[in-house]
Amino acid sequence: MAPKVCFIAFVLGLFCLSLCSADTISHDERAIVINGQRKLIISGSIHYPRSTPEMWPDLIRKAKEGGLNAIETYVFWNAHEPIRRQYDFEGRLDLVRFLKTIHDEGLYSILRIGPYVCAEWNFGGLPVWLNQLPNVELRTDNQVYENEMANFTTLIVNMIQQERLLASQGGPIIIAQIDTCNGFYCDNFKPNNATSPKMWTENWTGWFKNWGGYQPYRPAEDVAYSVARFYQRQGTMQNYYMPKWGHLKELHESLYAMENALLYGDVIHTDHGNGVWSSNYSAPGVSAGCFLCNTNSQNDSNLSFNGNTYFLPAWSVSVLPDCKTEAHNTAKINAQTSLMENVPNTADNEPSGLSWSWRSEMLKDVLHGNGGQFKSNELKEQLSVTADATDYLWYMTRIYLDPKGPNFSTNMALRVNFKGHGLYAFVNGKFVGSLYNMSGGLLEQTATVKAGMNHITLLTSTVGLTNYGAHYENFQVGIAGGPVQLVSGNTTWDLSSNEWSYKIGLDGETREIYAKEHVKWFHDDVPVRRPFTWYKTTFKAPIGNEPVVVDLNGMSKGVAYVNGKSLGRFWPTQTASQTGCSDCSYKGPYSSSKCQANCGQPTQRWYHVPRSFLEAAKDNTLVLFEEAGGDPLQVSFQTVTAGTVCANLEEGHTMSLACQGGHTISSVDFASFGNPQGTCGSFSNGICGDDIALSIVRQACVGKTECSIDVTEEMFGSVDCWGMTRRLAVQAKC
Repeated sequence: MAPKVCFIAFVLGLFCLSLCSADTISHDERAIVINGQRKLIISGSIHYPRSTPEMWPDLIRKAKEGGLNAIETYVFWNAHEPIRRQYDFEGRLDLVRFLKTIHDEGLYSILRIGPYVCAEWNFGGLPVWLNQLPNVELRTDNQVYENEMANFTTLIVNMIQQERLLASQGGPIIIAQIDTCNGFYCDNFKPNNATSPKMWTENWTGWFKNWGGYQPYRPAEDVAYSVARFYQRQGTMQNYYMPKWGHLKELHESLYAMENALLYGDVIHTDHGNGVWSSNYSAPGVSAGCFLCNTNSQNDSNLSFNGNTYFLPAWSVSVLPDCKTEAHNTAKINAQTSLMENVPNTADNEPSGLSWSWRSEMLKDVLHGNGGQFKSNELKEQLSVTADATDYLWYMTRIYLDPKGPNFSTNMALRVNFKGHGLYAFVNGKFVGSLYNMSGGLLEQTATVKAGMNHITLLTSTVGLTNYGAHYENFQVGIAGGPVQLVSGNTTWDLSSNEWSYKIGLDGETREIYAKEHVKWFHDDVPVRRPFTWYKTTFKAPIGNEPVVVDLNGMSKGVAYVNGKSLGRFWPTQTASQTGCSDCSYKGPYSSSKCQANCGQPTQRWYHVPRSFLEAAKDNTLVLFEEAGGDPLQVSFQTVTAGTVCANLEEGHTMSLACQGGHTISSVDFASFGNPQGTCGSFSNGICGDDIALSIVRQACVGKTECSIDVTEEMFGSVDCWGMTRRLAVQAKC
């Protein structure tokens, strides 16, 4: 995901090899052509390294059930080649296994080889070691870069050919792509040549978080609008980044119902005024299909079309596969919605709180200038030293201060200019100060020094690397030239050209204490709010199959591991502003700042613990490295379940509710047939309705894992809503 780009470069010649009696893949100006037939493609992104192999079948199956016929993934160069010419395709990086899992579900695959992926992925997927190659310039016409990307791209292409994963070999891959076409809307995009179909490889269904930022969300109605609008405007393939279900399934079914009209018919677009358009696709021998669209973001509309009148809410598209019956309107949600709840761990014999042990990060050596791995008379940029093998780099130097020299004082100002993201400063073994700033800044703190030799130790840290922007590979972190100075009065000691000793990473990282059993831990007097401390606890795997999360609220900043596997960085002290959140209308163009939630809350608090990380029959281990000082006594494990399920759908549809994980519907808290108001969690009666809907739904649903009711007058009785479309809204507890 990056600033909007609509550029497509896709490789289809690869897939016309006809190596066996399998699918023949080509394309024309209208669509991807499979075995001589144009094919409507509705795809969703599932990035294999972001889940585990054990999760892949369920994720892919849900995609299929949601109406997708293809799965898209990037290939993550820096994950597969973290060290030059050393490759990793194991576990979560088993690309071949992932593609075969897609094939097992009968879906197509779209493979985006990169080499740059953006993807909210560290350094945009490019290996950091590329920057260390002489004369390299990334993502441009540079021979060094082109040689490296050609090597990796060739490796991937050879691998998928050898594993017979191309559609022409009987595999799932129908498209491979270099670069992207992305954005929130792509209905106005046009291919750059007359022989290519209109394809959209990243429909952003949401937006990413930033540390200290809000939780952005994109309304489902607007996602559906963007999809329907794209296909209305001659689109033939789009991919969700990332896929969503429920509401969109009905849209997908309505689009597939008019596939032949969309791909073989001629289209007539008619402007009805005030932002209302109709599109009629027809051809001899093909059933016609139509779209009715209201692009006005303020006003609803009633459109007379083909002898009927259709109500078009503002900013919505109606899909009429037969040009008569409205099969779907993007503003009318007719699917179940759920409110997720976190439930405390209910493992057998699990105590109410976790029991912790601890140990300090070994700082004695580095705080006195020892333990360095090499020396240099310059302040080096962090990544040039670490190659991003760790978030941490120690800088150590010393200076002799003459007590008889000018302006000598036992209290001096330490000034450190750094590039980001985090900085800790120590003088003579004592903590002086810290600074967090993604763009860097100046740390200036008073330090106590002494006559004679003084030791200065600096630790810089990163929280993930920039993944997009012009020449983002040149962004620097760490201290990178400084300057680093001691100042007293009008005298400045510039230490930038001192001899600096460097140590890469933490002692606990190097010794892998998060993964090893025979490490000494202390069990008494567990310290809280103590920086540079490792904590360890054991826990039982929660009962059931629901997703497991660990709540790290109370911690400050660091890294979490379960059974030796990293869960990622935590930083719950970074919270969103108290203001800026409000109710969000789906109407009108979406932007990343339009719909924001989570005001005053941590950017991230709960961390997913994949079930495959856990041992069901024995204790599991959680290890936390706390960098800035936190309280592990507040940490807990929970499971995530759909606690509240809702439906809000028009008359003529069938209401379906289902609890997950085998849970039953325990109560129905709201039900109204008429014109109920509000959304899931806050429904209320409208100006028309009945008194019997609640009892009908309770009788049909309570005590069951799932239930269905036809929303008809025969079921709920005659309710006069003065010409308004009647709806049934239901809210139930699982």
